[in-house]
Amino acid sequence: MKTDLSHLPGGKRRELEFVVEVLLEEFGKLTATRKAPRLASGQVLKVILFGSYARGDWVEDPIGRYFSDYDLLIIVDHDDLADTVEFWDTAEVRLLKELSSGRRLRTPVNFIVHSLQDVNHQLERGRYFFVDIVREGTLLHNVQGHALANPTELSPETALAEAQGYFDQWFESADTALKGANFYISEGDGKDAAFLLHQATERYYNCLLLVLTLYTPKSHNLVRLRNLAEPLDARLIGIWPTKTKFEKRCFELLRAAYIKARYSKHYRITSDELAWISDRIQLLRQRVEATCTERLAG
Repeated sequence: MKTDLSHLPGGKRRELEFVVEVLLEEFGKLTATRKAPRLASGQVLKVILFGSYARGDWVEDPIGRYFSDYDLLIIVDHDDLADTVEFWDTAEVRLLKELSSGRRLRTPVNFIVHSLQDVNHQLERGRYFFVDIVREGTLLHNVQGHALANPTELSPETALAEAQGYFDQWFESADTALKGANFYISEGDGKDAAFLLHQATERYYNCLLLVLTLYTPKSHNLVRLRNLAEPLDARLIGIWPTKTKFEKRCFELLRAAYIKARYSKHYRITSDELAWISDRIQLLRQRVEATCTERLAG
């Protein structure tokens, strides 16, 4: 695996050093408070940069308002430490604050967390997503003595069978959630409609990621799913425009619906907002179906 970041400008290299510093620091704070030895002694074994910044084809387009994220795979020494809510939320919040201030970080950060055992299992099964990270990624942090497994080759027949199974399962599941959302919209139940619109969106992204890479993170975070999906097909990038306050608010209402639409008495969403979100999800559905159909046919 590469360790050289010389293809990146100096400012980007300094940002990545800072990001790794924040991740390790915030993780260390949380594990230091744990009494269980397996948690208190937990380690971040590797941090790997993957995606466009590792390959060298990142995008910064202020006119089109599209900017590539730093994509990071964090590898920890056992599964409990991969719980993003318990061990990584504070790091994510801090990175967002640093991004907002713009002093030491100006590039969004998207990270996923897996145990070494899990990553090696995926490599041994020839899962594209992890194999590509090993082949194209750049190691930013490494604890010696914890080797990654050698990737195996996945047969086209096996890959097709799995991808077709994922498409059949997840596309139908997303359609069911969208159908339920439309029912609740017709009944004037905005909260239940918003929750099911979130579920439909999440499932369409899961469908695409699984068909194209045989992997999707265990996450309800639509921003994280979008950041993984959009680089795979440029047709996905314009689905959620952000030119107006209304557009930004609608996506934020959708993003927050997984928790707030169910549990917050303060969550409010209008019929106009629901209609706009529904239209964008229909567009997402069309593009996911087209992308997955092309992939399966290929």
